Amino acid sequence: MRRRRLPLPGAHPLSFAPSVPAGATLDEAATAWADMPGAAVLLPVGRSFDVLEVAEAAGRHALARLERMGVPLGPVALAPHGRALFFVAPGAAAELPQLLYRMGWDDARLDLRGLGLGDHITAPPSDHAGLGPMRWLLPPTLDTAGRPPEARLLLGTLAYVCHRSGGV
Repeated sequence: MRRRRLPLPGAHPLSFAPSVPAGATLDEAATAWADMPGAAVLLPVGRSFDVLEVAEAAGRHALARLERMGVPLGPVALAPHGRALFFVAPGAAAELPQLLYRMGWDDARLDLRGLGLGDHITAPPSDHAGLGPMRWLLPPTLDTAGRPPEARLLLGTLAYVCHRSGGV
């Protein structure tokens, strides 16, 4: 019997786990979590936000540069396997190749990928696939959680820093 390959551990919902819709009350979320104690909370990507993912060192460097430049930022999460996740406006993952082309980064080997519709990320402080907790490098605020920035505002700096840090 062939084994079906599963998506990345900690990056997909379990079919039998309860789903908590956006806007659920704290009591509703607590009830769902009580049914699955210790379960990681996953956020569906592609609806309210997409993610630009880079190596942690590049992400920290880019974040410092972007903050100095005054670029509006959304939340930034850190995964225990050494990746930084920049929350950006939905649609960025699908547009990423075209955006990189227009910025002249299409032929560079960059350790940068987009996560979009159909992907999930583990929400901090949940455990990510048994590797440790997700953390916030830049936590969401009331202002940033609902309106992540357009990817094009961050992408030039992210691509530059990824390129300078050695590509792939």
